[in-house]
Amino acid sequence: MQLVGLVAFLAYAGVQLTRASPFYRRNATCQQTRVVILGAGTTGITAAQTLTNHSMTDFLIVEYRDRIGGRVAHTTFGAQADGTPYTIELGANWVQGLVSPGGPENPIWTLAQKYNLTNTYSNYSSIETFNATGASDFADLFGVYEDAYSILEQDAGYIISNNLQDRSARSGLSLAGWKPRTDMEAQAVEWWEFDWEYSFTPEQSSEEWTIVNYNTTFYQFSEDNNYVLDQRGYSAFIQGVASTFLTANDSRLRLNTIVTNVSYADTGVTIYNEDGSCIDADYAICTFSLGVLQSDAVTFAPEFPYWKQEGIETFSMGTYTKVFLQFPPDQVFWNTSTQYFLYADPIERGYFPIWQSLDGPGFLPGSGIIFVTVTQEQSYRVEAQSDEQTKEQVLNVLRNMFGAANVPEPIAFMYPRWTLEPWAYGSYSNWPPGTTLEMHQNLRANVGRLYFAGEATSTEYYGFLQAAYFEGQFVANLIAGCLSKANCTGGGEVHYEELFGTTNTSQLDLANGWTLVWWGPKNWRLYLRLFVETITIYVRLLSR
Repeated sequence: MQLVGLVAFLAYAGVQLTRASPFYRRNATCQQTRVVILGAGTTGITAAQTLTNHSMTDFLIVEYRDRIGGRVAHTTFGAQADGTPYTIELGANWVQGLVSPGGPENPIWTLAQKYNLTNTYSNYSSIETFNATGASDFADLFGVYEDAYSILEQDAGYIISNNLQDRSARSGLSLAGWKPRTDMEAQAVEWWEFDWEYSFTPEQSSEEWTIVNYNTTFYQFSEDNNYVLDQRGYSAFIQGVASTFLTANDSRLRLNTIVTNVSYADTGVTIYNEDGSCIDADYAICTFSLGVLQSDAVTFAPEFPYWKQEGIETFSMGTYTKVFLQFPPDQVFWNTSTQYFLYADPIERGYFPIWQSLDGPGFLPGSGIIFVTVTQEQSYRVEAQSDEQTKEQVLNVLRNMFGAANVPEPIAFMYPRWTLEPWAYGSYSNWPPGTTLEMHQNLRANVGRLYFAGEATSTEYYGFLQAAYFEGQFVANLIAGCLSKANCTGGGEVHYEELFGTTNTSQLDLANGWTLVWWGPKNWRLYLRLFVETITIYVRLLSR
């Protein structure tokens, strides 16, 4: 029934788009194409593959960088015994949610297997806890937080199903009894459980859409997270997909091309580039990150209507910074059989809190590599200061954790600066509290023949790599449905010029980016999980 509904919706959208000749050209001096795709990340390459599957090969892909992959970006780091550097991931690093027995499979996991990506299960139970005095066992707080989170889940479901007003995840957690306040060990646990996933604090995150976002991946696919450490780079799967429709030196892929202006109308789109070239297309798919859209790095003409600009400015772009260190392999000072080390700073929440060893079994044994993650304000600080300043700070934390005499100087050190990258301006998006589905649809909706797709435009999977895949596929299908008609023009996706405070459940449909049907027999695993969690939480509470 969902497939029938999708076909019907695409047919309807195609009818709405049928008005003017698809061969109308706004600028005869520009290179001509049917569809121009702005960005060669997961979304852009998936969109191009989808068009190819519709036998539509007249497209161009325009990419800022010298390679495909987008925020699935890697670099070389340190050295192995023979002098060969390791490959580490600067951006996306995990396949999150794999496959449920007899149920759906995450398409990223499907592609990871197809292209033989080396990956390892992340065991979140393999963790040691520390404070400024060294090892400190506060692992009992994980269970306390998870009890409160289970109540938060039930509450979010009640908000959605009863069309109630959204609130912050902080409000929901507080109502569920989780109030870390000045307990810095509890704050560290919360950072591990929440900020590490969303890159924002509970105060900055929607209660209901945080739960929707988590459940659609981890309850629909699986709760597994597999760390990708393939020495070709995680983007090897994107390159693999691209190789199915792009030939070597394919003229349809334009690397090192910086878009400066986009002119759009109901009759076509013209792209102007920094090198003086331009592209005239029937349709454009803009896969720019939310950070780029918010930065005004590209000029759009005409200016976006208020409803569109409001949608762009309302959502949040997060930053997730990984700081890598390599120590001499014979001077590794941490337990290499443990995957994670959580640090509770006595003063600052989120101050170099989560350390992950890559020197353990299944990762890069003998590498001497460990990295720490920071987000948002801490990312801004770290990315604005020098490498030497950051190195001194992280070494001080490690020496607090493991003892000053045990921690030598690293032999390699580096980290990316996502907030400063002009093709990204951040890592991934987040849904702020009190923001409705309709507002998100305004972020998602097209203007004229300019369409938008990316992880930020996904209602259900925003922030995850599968979001980029699904959105690229969806928009390309929509445009292909239009181009298969005799005449095409703007129109297409729904938007809202007037917004209200809540979202009625009747709006949870395909037109607003909601693809799942929760209330059906196929979702018995979800029902069972929620039932078991409810019983478990009440048993725990009664036993206190």
